[in-house]
Amino acid sequence: MTLSQALRAKLLWSSASLFLFLISVSGCRASSDDAAAVSSIPPAAVVAADRAPLSNTLNVAGGFFPFQEVELHAKVAGYIKHIHVDIGDQVHTGQVLATLDIPEITAQVQGADAGVRQTQEQITRARSEILRAQANYDAVHSAAQRLQQASDARPGLIAQQELDDALAKDRAGAAQVDAAKSAYSATQEQLGVSQADRQHYSSMADYSRITAPFNGIVTWRYADTGSLIQAGTSNAGSMPVVKVAQVDVLRLRLPVPESLAAFIKIGDSASIHVGATGKTFTGTVARNTGALDSSTRSMQVEIDVPNRDGKLNPGMYADVSLNIQRAGNALVVPVQAVDHTGSQPFVMLVDSSNRVQKRAVQVGVSTANRTEILSGLNAGDRVIVANLASFQQGELVEPKRSSLGTTDSANGEEQ
Repeated sequence: MTLSQALRAKLLWSSASLFLFLISVSGCRASSDDAAAVSSIPPAAVVAADRAPLSNTLNVAGGFFPFQEVELHAKVAGYIKHIHVDIGDQVHTGQVLATLDIPEITAQVQGADAGVRQTQEQITRARSEILRAQANYDAVHSAAQRLQQASDARPGLIAQQELDDALAKDRAGAAQVDAAKSAYSATQEQLGVSQADRQHYSSMADYSRITAPFNGIVTWRYADTGSLIQAGTSNAGSMPVVKVAQVDVLRLRLPVPESLAAFIKIGDSASIHVGATGKTFTGTVARNTGALDSSTRSMQVEIDVPNRDGKLNPGMYADVSLNIQRAGNALVVPVQAVDHTGSQPFVMLVDSSNRVQKRAVQVGVSTANRTEILSGLNAGDRVIVANLASFQQGELVEPKRSSLGTTDSANGEEQ
């Protein structure tokens, strides 16, 4: 090989090496650009909208109240002759709790009895008067008929004056019979009035006995023997005699906040814990007021609690966990997926091309972890559940499935 040929080979080798170096550098730079492009796509934590039952657990303190409670007043004024019960006594329906001494009523009853007897005697006299008037009428009527027959048989035999007198007596006798019958009817009507008066005063006399309207317990006694009791019907400030409460069943009253009031249903289950006794048991909603208290913006809900053993007392408190069924098959997303900062709630949705779409939605009820979507989404749509403000409309993202908010917590929502 000549010198010129060696030099040419060396130059070719150097050119080839430089070319390979440039290719290598260019390839590394392309790989770095591709890696940078891939690493620039932000990840997005997403959860698919799904259908599921939606419910809440309301933890609230409630108070026990008697199932029935009444202050017993006297119907008529009088003195306490005897009071038969004291606080804590068990009473039964119809049991006499107190007796009043009412002399005026006693006298009125006696007067009404006398009036009935007097009217009955007047009826007897009126009946006798009818018999007497009828007998007189029969006599004069027979005499008038005989005279008329004789006059008809032999005209001129009976003087016309005598005949006229007999006919007049006949008509007068008939009128007396009618008058006696009318008097008898009037006296019978008067008997009805007298008996009504007696019934009235007898009923008033019955009010001298104050009786229990239901089975229960005497929770307070306001009067003692000899106390003057005013009639409860005529004096708004009259003092009651005793207070009776039915406690074999108690009403457990719960204030339910406005946000949950519309979802309370008769039969909703509840877990009841009474701190004073340490007992926990279950119950169901029996009734509610159906309206909110304007001062507290809450609705009163009642649970009937049996108390036959008497271990629960009115006035005790209980911690209640009330299960409120909100929706049977709701389309739900985690609460973090819904942005409420504007006038219209919206979610950030990741479409099939992994592009971010801003979607306005209509929301329903919410629990501690999930929100019901009434419109704007379909089941299976992927929504972003974290850092919503960091994503833009149309942005390419890398969706990463999150377990955030897929189930409600064990305790649910506390109000």
